[in-house]
Amino acid sequence: MRAIAQGVGMGFSLSISKRVSVCASVSCLMLAHTAWADQGLNQAEQVKQDSDSPHHVTTNVGLYSDYLFRGLSLARGRGAIQGFVDYSHVSGLFLGLGATNVHRDAINGNTLEIDLYGGYTHALFDDLVGTVGFLQFYYPDNEKVAGQSSNVTELNFALDYHHLNFKLSYSLTDWFGANTKSVGNTQYGSHTTGTGDSKGSTYTELNYNKPLPFAGLNLYLHVGHTAIKNYSVASYSDYAIGLTKDFSIADSHGWNAGLSYVMTDTNDHWYVSSEGYKFGDNKFFGYVKRTF
Repeated sequence: MRAIAQGVGMGFSLSISKRVSVCASVSCLMLAHTAWADQGLNQAEQVKQDSDSPHHVTTNVGLYSDYLFRGLSLARGRGAIQGFVDYSHVSGLFLGLGATNVHRDAINGNTLEIDLYGGYTHALFDDLVGTVGFLQFYYPDNEKVAGQSSNVTELNFALDYHHLNFKLSYSLTDWFGANTKSVGNTQYGSHTTGTGDSKGSTYTELNYNKPLPFAGLNLYLHVGHTAIKNYSVASYSDYAIGLTKDFSIADSHGWNAGLSYVMTDTNDHWYVSSEGYKFGDNKFFGYVKRTF
């Protein structure tokens, strides 16, 4: 996973030397799905609030077995603590702020990620809801590769229909610093990197969530594809299947846990650390979080 710097993705994380990268995102089973924004970084979670107020604010804090971003391991399986604050308005406007730890091998030496996201959601038809938004990945350590910033800005568009969710994310900036200066025209295994910038890289995903008729469980299915502009060596698909469950502990409500199995078809020559850690290996992923 060559640090994004090396490679791609919240990737670009495995260092330019090995070029690996990984992406980040919202709390997700993938809800943590990416463990975060992916949207975790999607729209703010809904909880019961004063119906007389048009404003809603929620927070959630969770413990995760890893920080998975679009299937890539950004915490190298050593666990992640993530927190989010979300604001939403009855008009459909929403805004959120989140933070998570990141392993320094994953994103060019950075150890902390802060995500700022927001947008507008609106019912297009009876059962079809559309959302437009933005997502900013920010790394306060300001560690760079070949002087190229790891910060990424994305625009996104989503459609929700019953249990299905489709989403397209489009980067306005280089993908975690990937360009000619940081990546160059280099050979990785049997693949050669391209040249130019990586602005216009995309992530396309389809998600399915449905309550099961037993034990209060919810089924989660996911398929996604990352396409890195000018650097196809870093493009890949990811898949996930999992279960989530809402529960209470005594009088403490708002708890949620999940377990999933995540798979990718990443290029191991690109998504690998200098120590040989493969960021895209298939893995089990679990979490527990509480919303306030």
